[in-house]
Amino acid sequence: MTLLVVDGANVVGSRPDGWWRDRAGAAERLRDALLPLAADGLGDLPPPLEVVLVVEGRARGVRGAGTVRVVAAPGSGDDTIVDLVAAARPRHTVVVTADRGLRERVQALGAEVVGPRALSPAY
Repeated sequence: MTLLVVDGANVVGSRPDGWWRDRAGAAERLRDALLPLAADGLGDLPPPLEVVLVVEGRARGVRGAGTVRVVAAPGSGDDTIVDLVAAARPRHTVVVTADRGLRERVQALGAEVVGPRALSPAY
């Protein structure tokens, strides 16, 4: 089963929809949009998927729901994502982010990376 790790802050920040007024609410909307992916897959990634949403800062209180596990980063969300990818090796892992530095770090560990647009039309 492929592990799909979503950089919550980066994906939420990619949409200028007022997320900065309610970061936890924005993370919850993203979490809810990710729910069908475990059963439906994502693009070329066939189901089932294990979906993990990494949150940080003011979104740390967001809880997992259904098929989406939420991991609250104790510090940097990027560091938490790198730790998740490293722990999952050699499992096929895909990270959703547009963060260039994070991309490089997880690709060095063997993860595939897609941008936030890959979540469309779900989010």
